[in-house]
Amino acid sequence: MVLDFGMLLPGPLASLMLCEAGARVIKIERPGRGDDMRHYEPRLGADSTNFHMLNRGKESLVLDLKNADDQKALRPWLERADILVEQFRPGVMAKFGLDYETVSRINPRMIYCSVTGWGQTGPRASIAGHDLNFFAESGLAQRSVDAQGDPILPPALIADIACGSMPAVINVLLALLKRQQTGKGCYIDVAMCDALPMFAYADLGEGFYSGHWTAPNLGLTNGGSPRYQYYRTSDARHIAAAPMEERFWVEFCRIIGLPDALRDSCDENPEQVRSAVAEIMAQRSAADWMKAFGLSDVCCSLVCDLPEAVSGDHQAVRKTFGRKVVVDGVTLPALPLPIARVFQSDDALNPAPRLGERR
Repeated sequence: MVLDFGMLLPGPLASLMLCEAGARVIKIERPGRGDDMRHYEPRLGADSTNFHMLNRGKESLVLDLKNADDQKALRPWLERADILVEQFRPGVMAKFGLDYETVSRINPRMIYCSVTGWGQTGPRASIAGHDLNFFAESGLAQRSVDAQGDPILPPALIADIACGSMPAVINVLLALLKRQQTGKGCYIDVAMCDALPMFAYADLGEGFYSGHWTAPNLGLTNGGSPRYQYYRTSDARHIAAAPMEERFWVEFCRIIGLPDALRDSCDENPEQVRSAVAEIMAQRSAADWMKAFGLSDVCCSLVCDLPEAVSGDHQAVRKTFGRKVVVDGVTLPALPLPIARVFQSDDALNPAPRLGERR
């Protein structure tokens, strides 16, 4: 059983993945308002679609953590639970008498996971922040900039999901394995800022080794190579071209008709080659190019919008959106999660709980 004290995204997504794998998740919510995510737009019934996406299959327990009687009511749940996930700033759970040291005395087998942006220690630990702040301070935001040199807003909440929710689940599962050996729980400090640098592994390797730090837009995968680019087509769409390896690049150049001299000077004159490829790609529509590429090994894809992406042939065969949740008579695809089908639980397809609802 999982007690989820989280709100909004990182903690609830982590507990949703555990729920998908069959865990019973009890969402601890404050009286009256509950999770702030309930009040986002658009709404589906009493709560937001965001809330329904992230909290299906769970139960809700309403408690005022500042209230002594409610703290007593929480104790039986603490005694029975296997996992606790929280994402308050450091010190907040201690004010409620719910820090790891206190909880572990109640339940020595408890796996206690704190998810924060800056972690439990360090000079920034108590400073408020959101995904964009953690991303900015990691150095990643400055890797891709626009024509004016301004950082480009990331299209996804990378820190919250990839560096918060995902590490929380990974480490909770590792802790469960360790508990099988020792019989004891443990404390897990998940800091988004700790995991973000892994996304810059190549630039970090070069910088640490040679002392040379690649300028924005000049790395292999962030604009510096014609082999890894978005190319605009004649109908104002884009092709994502990633023929990085030589055999893919040779075939790509053959199909588009790039002269051999330019093909072979790719590494010496990347900007000249990129401009030449862009000029060629702009002469035909996206559909024409995708037909020309066919199933050739050139690592090229159409840049899809979300409606195209969710209705694609591959997603249909894979049944990416095949799991469904019914909310107030409305059927929604369940949020796809990185949990293998062999582990997926049908109980996770129950609708998100109303405030205080348990099953």
